[in-house]
Amino acid sequence: MYKEVQRFLGQSWTDFQRCFAESLQTDIPLLGKVNCFILEHGGKKLRPTFTLLTAQALRGVCDERVVSCAAASELLHTATLLHDDVADEATVRRGAPTVMALYAPSTAVLVGDFWLSRAMDLIIDHPDKRVLHAFSKCLGDLARGEMLQLERAEKGDTTEEDYRRIIYCKTTSLFETAMVSAACSVGARETEIELFRTYARHIGQAFQMMDDILDYSPELSIGKPTGQDIMEKKITLPLLCLFRKVPASVERSLRRRMKKPDAALVEEIFSLVRQYDALSEAHGVLEEEIRQAVDVLAPIPASEAKNYLIKLAGLMAVRTA
Repeated sequence: MYKEVQRFLGQSWTDFQRCFAESLQTDIPLLGKVNCFILEHGGKKLRPTFTLLTAQALRGVCDERVVSCAAASELLHTATLLHDDVADEATVRRGAPTVMALYAPSTAVLVGDFWLSRAMDLIIDHPDKRVLHAFSKCLGDLARGEMLQLERAEKGDTTEEDYRRIIYCKTTSLFETAMVSAACSVGARETEIELFRTYARHIGQAFQMMDDILDYSPELSIGKPTGQDIMEKKITLPLLCLFRKVPASVERSLRRRMKKPDAALVEEIFSLVRQYDALSEAHGVLEEEIRQAVDVLAPIPASEAKNYLIKLAGLMAVRTA
């Protein structure tokens, strides 16, 4: 599907790739080497895809301003991954060693800073100051989300409201920035901007919810370890859905033990999740986010770009990595 969307985007996708690559040029050999490694093990570039589709759905064009926002969103996303790997002491991402593991934590932080600076360079002179404010707010949200997650993990008292706030800050805010910046870039009306802000929020929430469900789904064999969220003391959607079903005494016990997790706790929680069918409930919450994302697009005129936005929303529930 992603390759199909990229073919539809055509020249605008080519322009994005050019802008993205040019932003990473450097005369520092080590930095260039690490950049090449990251590019070789890159992801689907989902956020810039949504940026370009937003512009196409609203005005049928993707000019230089839209392309710059698309590249900036991917640069910022990658910077956050580099920093997250250091914070989480992660050694593997997408089946390959992380920059932190291959080089050093300091290298990962510094390369992340470089990618972040390049993102800001692309949008600093954008004629619509709302774009700069959107990226600036996103940076603050990312930091707030990490700190809130750390605080709640240590206390073991994450509520559903906390969870939604954390995933908004850490994940959804960048989807929102990617799409709102595109809408601003093509001169969208305020009602149109708010429409895509709402769509982005549902998409971002669904994306992270699916990621959290996958961490409780060892049977899917998606190429990365499961149970990591429990080991990192993170109370996410599947566990919250389990808490709705088990006796209060069981919830209290699990929350207390989450402060010092081990392999035995992971196995016990996985067993309870299966016993109480908590993943079905989690999928129901996810599907509702997707439904609302699709519904909010109703006022947008029919187009191929809109069709792809609807199809991509559906993929949030079926991706395998």
